[in-house]
Parts: sequence; C-alpha cells; structure tokens
Amino acid sequence: MKQKKIHAYVFVFPSLFLTLVFGIYPLLWALRYMFYDYQGFGTPVFIGLDNFGRVMRDHQFWSAVGNTGIYALGKLVVTIPMSLLLAIILNRKMKGRSFLRAIYYLPTIFSASVMAIVFFIIFNSYNGILNQLLIRFHIINEPIGWLSADHAMMTTIIIAIWGAVGNYMLLFLAGLQGIPNDLYEAASLDGANEFQKLKNVTIPLLGPVMQMIIMLAITISLKGYESIMVLTEGGPYGKTEVMYLYLFKLLFPVSAEAQSIQQLGYGSAVGFTTAVIVGGVTLVYFRISKKLNDVY
Repeated sequence: MKQKKIHAYVFVFPSLFLTLVFGIYPLLWALRYMFYDYQGFGTPVFIGLDNFGRVMRDHQFWSAVGNTGIYALGKLVVTIPMSLLLAIILNRKMKGRSFLRAIYYLPTIFSASVMAIVFFIIFNSYNGILNQLLIRFHIINEPIGWLSADHAMMTTIIIAIWGAVGNYMLLFLAGLQGIPNDLYEAASLDGANEFQKLKNVTIPLLGPVMQMIIMLAITISLKGYESIMVLTEGGPYGKTEVMYLYLFKLLFPVSAEAQSIQQLGYGSAVGFTTAVIVGGVTLVYFRISKKLNDVY
C-alpha cells in the first residue's frame, strides 16, 4: 500500500511542481508587488493602494476595457450562431462530412501569431490580396484601409471569428450526437418541421452544452490579445487596444522606449483589476444562465 502511494506521489509531483513554479508563485509575486512602486530594478517602494488609484484614473486602460467589450461582443454574436449552424449541417449524413469537419476545425490548430501574419498579408491596405481581388472584380474602385482606425476593430473581429468557429462547432457536434434520434422521429410523427425540431428538441437539449460553450467563449474573448498584438499592436491610435494587450505591454515592453517606463508594480495592479473584470463578467453570465435553467 505504501509503495502505491509513493508511485502516486511520483506521478503527481511534476504537475504539482510546475503548477507551483509557473502558477502559484507568479500569482503571489503579483499580489505582493501591486502595492509597490517597482520598475523591475532597484528597491521596491511600498505605496499602498496608489496603484489602484492610478488604475481608476487611467483613461488608456478603460479605453482598452471598452475595446475589449466591443471585440468580445462582436466575436460572440457571430461565432456562436455560426458554430451551431455548421454543427447542425455537418451532423447530418452527407458526402464529405468528415473532410468538411476537418477543414472548419483546421484554423484552431494554427498559432495566433502565424494566423495574424497571414491575415496581415490578406488585409494589407496597399498590396493586400483582398483589395486586389475586390478591385479586379470591380467591387471597389480604390483600396480599403482594413487596418485603419475606421476598420481595424472589424478586421480583428473577423480574424477572431475565423479562428474560433471550428472549435465551438466541434463542441456543438459532441452535444448534438448525444441527442437520441428517437426524439426527432417522434417529432416528425407529430408533424413537426425542421424549424420546430430545432426549436423544441435541439436547442433545449443542447442547453447545458451551450451554457458551457458560451461561458468558455466569453472568457477566451475577454482574454484574447495575441493576434491583435501581431496584427496592429493595439493601433492605430489605440483603436484595437484590449485589456490583456495593455497589460502585456506594461509587464513585457518590447521596445527600448517602453522599457524605460516599465511598471511591474502598476502592471500587477492592472492585472488584478483585469482579472476581477473578467471574473465579474463570467459570474454575471453564470448567474443569468442559472436563472434561465430554473425558469425552463
């Protein structure tokens, strides 16, 4: 018995060690330094809650919060219905179904950086593939600035949708395949059409799966920043600056100019505030979905 416990501890230790080193320790480090004025060098100076007061007055951060809301909402409003529709279509018996599933899922295996570089080539304002095609087919007369201040947020949302649809489609497929065919046959005998089957059979039985998918989509959308960082770096004029990109720039400055104003203490406070916002939005959604479950 003791030998079995030793074997169990041996298997658990690597995961536990990595969690402590790369999860718990950084969290405790950030919780400490958010009360300090600390640039990453020199002696930290305790300043109490001054960093949080600075967060409340930081217009750039709250602008990033607003951009995050627009980005997440725009992504969710399109991604969830599109993923469900594709899952319903590809759940039917049809030729090439497995191939189409693989094609739609393929974008999820690409890294955000590679995906952003490819889309930069497509959406480039001067010699981008999309503008060239639209001009060739006489749809537009002059190039559109897809990455300009007027269109950059829409462009980043389109890229986010392209990268997320396949993942949620797969989750919806798993839920659809758990619905017994007998229920659809019974609905057909009662004279229900396809829309009525969707409304009265598919959607209600997908409720728990859909609740999980939407909650997952919300948290991922609020925390997304990688493709935006590569594509626009938050520009132009901060139009695509989102919360986690702003936080990344504070903690990991990529230019010599940014390193001169690096603020690990303030960045820790921003990170804590960002986590509270994401957690609060998720909690609100969870409570709303729970009340809806109680009603239905």
